[in-house]
Amino acid sequence: MWKLESDEDFFRIYDSKKLIAGYFDPDYGDACSKSNSEELISSMLKNHDDILGGTIMVPFVKFGLFDCDLDSTLTKVEGQITQANQRLQKWKSFLLETRRESHSIRISHTDQDMLTISFGMNFLEPVPLEKKSLSEELTPVLNHLQKINLL
Repeated sequence: MWKLESDEDFFRIYDSKKLIAGYFDPDYGDACSKSNSEELISSMLKNHDDILGGTIMVPFVKFGLFDCDLDSTLTKVEGQITQANQRLQKWKSFLLETRRESHSIRISHTDQDMLTISFGMNFLEPVPLEKKSLSEELTPVLNHLQKINLL
């Protein structure tokens, strides 16, 4: 159901409707700190080197309020904030349930009205840097997020 497509040094995650569901940024280890990091990472991708994890970034909450053409009412704004708070509570439960204490929330680079969340993925064993293997490893978390209506 989930499809990964390489985009330079990260992967786009697509859902069954071919819409972007998020991104996966592999942990390239100490290759990132070397002066020739671009070449090393390119080589790792080409050779399908093993990695031990990375970072997933997915939508966190969309407010439906921060549009320059907003013309609303108190009731509608209150409804949007209530919906956003309900989503925040679902995310809080997910983070606690899966023991993901380390995460980062930022403004989406494509939508100023949306926040994204990034959290680490540690694999139980090394996984090759190739779409199919990574997809298989990420699927349980992505399926869980979809099941609880966070994706």
